[in-house]
Amino acid sequence: MGSLFSSSSRSSVEALGGTPVVLNVYDLTPLNNYMYWFGLGIFHSGIEIHGLEYGFGAHDFPVTGVFEVEPKNCPGFVYRRSITLGCISLSPSETHTFMEQLASDYHGDTYHLISKNCNHFTNDVSSKLIGKPIPGWVNRLARLGAMCNCLLPESLQLPAVKQIHDYHAFSDGSESFSIITADETDQDRCLLSSSSGAEVTFVKESLK
Repeated sequence: MGSLFSSSSRSSVEALGGTPVVLNVYDLTPLNNYMYWFGLGIFHSGIEIHGLEYGFGAHDFPVTGVFEVEPKNCPGFVYRRSITLGCISLSPSETHTFMEQLASDYHGDTYHLISKNCNHFTNDVSSKLIGKPIPGWVNRLARLGAMCNCLLPESLQLPAVKQIHDYHAFSDGSESFSIITADETDQDRCLLSSSSGAEVTFVKESLK
């Protein structure tokens, strides 16, 4: 899928206002408070459009890892800042259809910290919707890691956002997940913290 808008049409949409496409960035570690000033850090990001934030996380199943959450409230992470990337003219239903189509390209069991993480997802969404990438610093550590695997400690070779142990369907056909943990090992492998009370819902994949 290429960008949905040409440069001229994007300019027209922005001139008319349009709907903002916002990148919400979260800290995965307190070390970001120091690394951030050097243009580095370990970040999670989500794309906010029409009052919903879309993200990508890992699990063990060959189904989508793309989910919806309340903006700036993704559980398990500390919100840092928001960046307006541009504007689009898609309606809420058109935006959701776009996400359903993209969801099939981002299965939870294909998540990889270096080559296919949450920031790769938000970069893909930004590139397709408004024709430009997210800021480079958001995923710089992954790009450096791809060039030199020894750069990151072994613990960071694992997905920063890890495993969904179970999930169930809502009556409207969308999917949500619940965390099931049996011991400390399982707890270390949870996708998202359930302590925040934030509701997270999977995007339903469209059939290709």
